[in-house]
Amino acid sequence: MYVVSVTINVKAEFVSQFIAAILDNATNTRKEPGNVRFDVAQGEDDPARFLLNEVYRTKEDFARHQETAHYLRWKNAVADWMAQPRQAARYRPIFFGDKTA
Repeated sequence: MYVVSVTINVKAEFVSQFIAAILDNATNTRKEPGNVRFDVAQGEDDPARFLLNEVYRTKEDFARHQETAHYLRWKNAVADWMAQPRQAARYRPIFFGDKTA
């Protein structure tokens, strides 16, 4: 498994557009054979802050995801809506779901 967590801070005036765009990306990503999860969370104390938690079967599956039409559509749509560059961290799971990796 390969885990990517992304924190995104969106300009307040673009929050609703961002939600529509990320839901399009997330629902299409879930259809990718190498994707296991794609969770989207909105900050409780800051509705312009989002957390994406993505899980892929392999690192190569994540790389393929970044070449898909839905990812590129999302990336291009939201570029000017960011309050700051998005921050991504990549992980190897130790305990995932109900299993030790």
